[in-house]
Amino acid sequence: MAAPQARLICASSLLLDGGRGHRFEIEQADGSRLPAFVVRYQGQPRAYLNRCRHIPVELDLQDGDLFDLSGNYLICSMHGARYRPDTGYCTWGPCRGQFLAALDVFERDGQVWLNVMPA
Repeated sequence: MAAPQARLICASSLLLDGGRGHRFEIEQADGSRLPAFVVRYQGQPRAYLNRCRHIPVELDLQDGDLFDLSGNYLICSMHGARYRPDTGYCTWGPCRGQFLAALDVFERDGQVWLNVMPA
């Protein structure tokens, strides 16, 4: 049986530009699970592993609040590192210049999907 090419994450309507993110997990080849999130920024879904590049803590401390008050940056609630939502690039904080680990997502038929077999 062929492996699925995409996995459903959530309904597109759950993601508002600069609003609360949706948390999910991805499964590694060894069976371990990693926390991840998807947000909408400039009309597009963007997904990343939910792990700050400074220290491996989740950015949102379990509640999906990932954007700063301006809605322009993803922010680590532990120590304030700021990341560009479109690229995952850290613009401020102890991990400045590093990137969040991006995940390949797309929208189709009112749903957000994770591409589990990226090209």
